[in-house]
Amino acid sequence: MFISPSKGPMTLDAMVTDIVDYVRAERSADYRLIIGTDSHTKKGTHMVTAVIIQRLGKGARFFYRHTQHRCLSSLRQKLYYETAISLDVVHALKEKLYKSMLVGMRIEIHVDAGFVGASREIIREIVGMVVATGLVAKVKPESFGASSVADRFTK
Repeated sequence: MFISPSKGPMTLDAMVTDIVDYVRAERSADYRLIIGTDSHTKKGTHMVTAVIIQRLGKGARFFYRHTQHRCLSSLRQKLYYETAISLDVVHALKEKLYKSMLVGMRIEIHVDAGFVGASREIIREIVGMVVATGLVAKVKPESFGASSVADRFTK
């Protein structure tokens, strides 16, 4: 289940329908679909995945979901797991969006890692993991999907 701040809990199908309706409302605009996951570890690891449909220069809508996992203490393990969850969501969305004829939309994975701090040591591996699937990877400070939107709901 995903949550829309304005519409409440939604299934994956309902979220896709909302995304399709948002795009069809202004077909001439440029869009990008952003998926990012962030986590917080305290009595287990709480992960939040954000799905953002951005109408470039004209706003966006977002959805998020919470998942609880066993305690992940290693930064490497957390970043790999966050990225894997984002990739799983992308592949589920792509399948549904292609059925609705939204083909060719720019899709980005926002990774909660950057060139400053401890995550800089594994950033190449994480970005390589995303790029190997044919998607665009964004890292801090450009990865607002993970570092701002998803992070907002992890605490």
